[in-house]
Amino acid sequence: MNDKNATQAQLTKAKNMIAELNARISGMEEEITKLTGENQVLTASNATLTQEKTDLETNLATSKTETETLAKTVDVASTFSASNIQIVPVNEKKSGKEKSTTTAKKVDKLVVSFDVENRIAKSGPADMYLIVTAPDGKVISSGSVLNTRADGDKNFTAKIPVNYEQGTRKPVQFPISQQGFETGNYKIEIYHNGFKIGEGIRSLKKGGLFG
Repeated sequence: MNDKNATQAQLTKAKNMIAELNARISGMEEEITKLTGENQVLTASNATLTQEKTDLETNLATSKTETETLAKTVDVASTFSASNIQIVPVNEKKSGKEKSTTTAKKVDKLVVSFDVENRIAKSGPADMYLIVTAPDGKVISSGSVLNTRADGDKNFTAKIPVNYEQGTRKPVQFPISQQGFETGNYKIEIYHNGFKIGEGIRSLKKGGLFG
């Protein structure tokens, strides 16, 4: 357009090119404005999603903690209780008959019996553990160890499988046999689910002049 010798046609063409260029620039500015707006919306949406993700993770963590706490509560509450604990020293006759006795040298076995129940425990197998401590303070055991929740690891005498039916009181009986029983107190402890649920003591005495 600065060319003084330019023809009218050339000037018209140049003006048209300038107008077209200005139109393109205007269109690009509008596109940039549109994209800037969309970017701001996306940024806001991303921030919202990030917050929602954080909230969801927090809720999941809280839910997991609550679930674990509930599971522990149910686990503890499912522990059986033991009642009607009896320890009967028995003398086994050669005829096969059995007779209760408190004379140590006549005792062939201690018959431990008790009832277990729990209102929320589901029907199915459950293991009861007996720990029998002799008068000398030693546990009658083959070396098997029970991990208790409050008393650490303890040797136990016997594991008794019980097939429990929900909502009932289940009688349990188990004989403790060994070669020779001592004079003194035998302590019986009953464990379930790592907790001690009952105990009892049976005293055996020395025999008299005539046994």
